[in-house]
Amino acid sequence: MNEEVKFILDSAKENMDGAMSHLEKAFIKIRAGKASSVMLSSVMVPYYGSPTPLAQVANVNTPDARTITVQPWEKSLLQEIETAITNANLGFNPMNNGESIIISVPPLTEERRLQLVKQAKAEAEDAKVSVRSARQDANKEIRVLDISEDLEKNAEVDIQELTDIYSKKIDDILTLKEAEIMKV
Repeated sequence: MNEEVKFILDSAKENMDGAMSHLEKAFIKIRAGKASSVMLSSVMVPYYGSPTPLAQVANVNTPDARTITVQPWEKSLLQEIETAITNANLGFNPMNNGESIIISVPPLTEERRLQLVKQAKAEAEDAKVSVRSARQDANKEIRVLDISEDLEKNAEVDIQELTDIYSKKIDDILTLKEAEIMKV
């Protein structure tokens, strides 16, 4: 196999791997009824005038499957953190006990489960679009090369096989996530 073709295939695989890792990170944020510190990863707290990720101003822990505790490093931030969690519109009702913030993670309703499945499907479709985009870019790069038609066709077949493998992986991960979300 031509070195340039191998480089293009490796580059396409790297881009597809990136789409997969992005999907896995997105799926971690989609909760399935179990408390996780990642649930609050999108919360930004005003800290000395600039929005700062919650994890940079407090310890976020999960003492059990239904509770998240937030222990700020500065007590003066308690009110700001509580407000930021409420404003993040995550469906949580934070309680301030004067020293830390306690969040009870409510069990998911059937309606909320269906919303989360829909969100997971959208994330999976975005990943598939990224994979197809990587395939398209690789095919464009192959066509620009000064190589024989046979080598070009073989490279395009290899790229398509890679695309099919990654699409199947995305479908498999989505199926697992759906089952996890719908499990009561």
